[in-house]
Amino acid sequence: MTTESLAGAPPAIKTSPRLLGLVMSLFFAFGFCTVLVDSLIPKLKATFALNYAEVMLTQFCFFGAYFIVSLPASRLLIRVGYLQGVVIGLGLMALGCLLFTPAANAGVYEGFLAALFILASGVTILQVAANPLAATAGDPTKASSRLTLAQAFNSLATTVGPLFGAAFILSKGLATPDAATLSPAALAAARGVAAHTVQLPFMIIAAVLVVIAALCWFFRDWAERPHAEAANKEGFLKLMRHPRLALGTVSIFVYVGAEVSIGSGMSNYLMSAHTLAAPAAIAGGMVSFYWGGAMIGRFIGSAVLRALKPGFVLTGCALGAIVLALTSSVTTGWTAAATILAVGLCNSIMFPTIFTLAIEGLGERAARASGLLSMAIVGGAVVPLIYGVVADKAGLNVALLVPAACYAWIAVYGLLTGTGAVDRADHVTV
Repeated sequence: MTTESLAGAPPAIKTSPRLLGLVMSLFFAFGFCTVLVDSLIPKLKATFALNYAEVMLTQFCFFGAYFIVSLPASRLLIRVGYLQGVVIGLGLMALGCLLFTPAANAGVYEGFLAALFILASGVTILQVAANPLAATAGDPTKASSRLTLAQAFNSLATTVGPLFGAAFILSKGLATPDAATLSPAALAAARGVAAHTVQLPFMIIAAVLVVIAALCWFFRDWAERPHAEAANKEGFLKLMRHPRLALGTVSIFVYVGAEVSIGSGMSNYLMSAHTLAAPAAIAGGMVSFYWGGAMIGRFIGSAVLRALKPGFVLTGCALGAIVLALTSSVTTGWTAAATILAVGLCNSIMFPTIFTLAIEGLGERAARASGLLSMAIVGGAVVPLIYGVVADKAGLNVALLVPAACYAWIAVYGLLTGTGAVDRADHVTV
């Protein structure tokens, strides 16, 4: 069977259109939890006197979970069902949120990293489930548009999340305990006091996640379990012989890496003399403009993608992101700040468009392909570390060259899919 014939294969799951509203809440939930890491970064950097490479270990632990958990999550969903798996993921997310309390009480950086990994493990399960649920909850020809709309609710969460983080985490400013003048016990106590501000917001989030989990369990019959026999026909490695999926996996890797690098460094970038020298709470709140641009772009993109080829729209957005990132890198003040914040608008349609382009034609293999694509989100762990090392050596403005290079690859992938070149290269027999 050639890959061209896969387009007529039945989808991996059947979902009720009624499910779309619940799926939107899942996109909101994991978007909100993910973006709060951006508010944590300046807080943890100051509390534990970390450099940029060290503080980016937060993103390494968070997005590293995608690499470790995505494939097991795909198997879990095949075994227990999509919404049942979502309940498990929400439970893990709630547990991770609750573990911020003992981490803050102990005043230990590693405790926060462990809590973030558990939180991210739950987010990974949600991500693996929610993308194919949204893609299959309606007309297959409108999958890119529908998934972009779902991602808009994710962006709504990432827009209000920084405001929440600024109010609860950054509002009391940033203080670095003096390790040179304090005893080890006093230093740990001072760090614990500084870290206590993260407890309440994550306890609130844990309670909300439990409520959503209860709803998902109640409506668990709205989505069928993926067909295990069909899903197991083709192994993960053999799936990667499909150029659309293989190149799309690389594109997800670099896209998430670019988006997370910019978002993670945004507060410190706006606080720097290079841009606005803004106070921590104001800089943290301004990050919402970055994610808000993505939200607006996704609502617009949901309509645009109905009229234009997704591949060409993807290329246009990637080129726009390159121009904005490079402009911010070589300018100062409000110009540097405004252009880097505007990158969010260009980011808007990238993830859902790459995702749907990558799984196009895979039919019932979509469940496993979703696991591979979600595993590629580990780019959010790797690229920010590179960004952090460059920032430590040359400054945050120079470090923007790292995401700019990532966007260059995405522009190429958009052209390959838009022109059909990637399909002409696909002669794999399966």
